[in-house]
Amino acid sequence: MKRDDDMLREILFEFEEQKDWLVAVLSSLGMSEERRMKLGHVNLLCDAGMVTEVGDQTFRLTNSGHDYLDAIRNDTIWNKTKSGAAEVGGMTLQMMKDLALSYVKQEVAAKLGVTL
Repeated sequence: MKRDDDMLREILFEFEEQKDWLVAVLSSLGMSEERRMKLGHVNLLCDAGMVTEVGDQTFRLTNSGHDYLDAIRNDTIWNKTKSGAAEVGGMTLQMMKDLALSYVKQEVAAKLGVTL
């Protein structure tokens, strides 16, 4: 399975939209290929520390996951981040988070006149 950064972003949004802080993800048995891929991406988010498993197939969004989601929430920032990653031939998820945060800092400087 190839990592799909757009799917990772979509999953983070889905986790955030839940009313409860716990998100149950069903077993991969009998799942469609799309659901299996999504579960695989939830596991990648766990590997990166953005989501954590708190029970049997029950997950929650971590503070790091919230931070990354806040950095890539804006479509312009997200598209710049993806474009930057593609321009250098790919990036780790942590590098993408760092790049997105850099773009957010540029926006803060431009709009608020302060440098972070």
